[in-house]
Amino acid sequence: MIGIDVGGANLKVADENGVHIHYCPLWTGAPITDLLRQYASRNDGAAAVVMSGELADCFENKLQGITFITRAVQEVFPDALFYGTDAQFHDGPVPALAAANWLASADFLREKYPDAVLLDVGSTTADIIPLSRFPDLVGLSDLSRLQRGYLVYTGMLRTPVATLISSVDLAGTVTPVSTEYFAASADVHLVLGHITAEEYTCDTPDHKEKTPAASLRRLARVVCADLEEIGNDGALQIAAEFWARQRALVCDTVRRVAEECNASSVIVAGIGAALFARECGGINLMQELGEAADALPAYAVREISLRTRGK
Repeated sequence: MIGIDVGGANLKVADENGVHIHYCPLWTGAPITDLLRQYASRNDGAAAVVMSGELADCFENKLQGITFITRAVQEVFPDALFYGTDAQFHDGPVPALAAANWLASADFLREKYPDAVLLDVGSTTADIIPLSRFPDLVGLSDLSRLQRGYLVYTGMLRTPVATLISSVDLAGTVTPVSTEYFAASADVHLVLGHITAEEYTCDTPDHKEKTPAASLRRLARVVCADLEEIGNDGALQIAAEFWARQRALVCDTVRRVAEECNASSVIVAGIGAALFARECGGINLMQELGEAADALPAYAVREISLRTRGK
């Protein structure tokens, strides 16, 4: 059995050999089918799938994206089943398949952590899921989750810096930032030591090196400067102010949701698990699930499918 999570930027796979993450941006015509072929011989043909990539703007609407993804997966795994926001499995493209990956994670974890709030911080978004309210979560769209504060659109790698800060304090001067896509959250977290260069898995804004020096240059451009104009300290100040805003946005939302549902704990998954478990006072699921916590929906949908087959 293989578990697959097809996101807009990443293809994540979980099987008996562990988890595997491929940078696979759908808007560039990424080869989902080709990437999945290497797993066909290792599994019995059974695949459980979730997705969120249907929102990619290369598709005219979500159903077109859902159809593209299901067909791409079924070329390799013809009998694949797709988990939907109705908490059911489907054998073909239906609207309920849109952005159901977070619900699979909740479905998997809710028995062991019935009173917890799950925070899954990925490359692009932060899912904030009150597990005690699972019946009320069924059927929610991303629009509904945005409105409830269950989805915060910021992540560890792909968030443009200018989406969270409009100005920075450079040596005592309040300086507006450019809204060009000069630097991303991956640059911030790399120069602050929150991620390694190997974990910078998405494209860089300028398609150049994934090094602290290159990230500092990109950050300087956020204020329309060369690095020599503001120095390393200026670029690091931009990173620090972005991180302060991102941390407050995510952690404040987690606290609000936890208070609303009287949660007893916060559990944290995703590439940002260790960082945000510390900042939000939560339990790092990496310590229990290992690398599976970085590909939680893929792992979760596989476990749900195996559990269902065992009944």
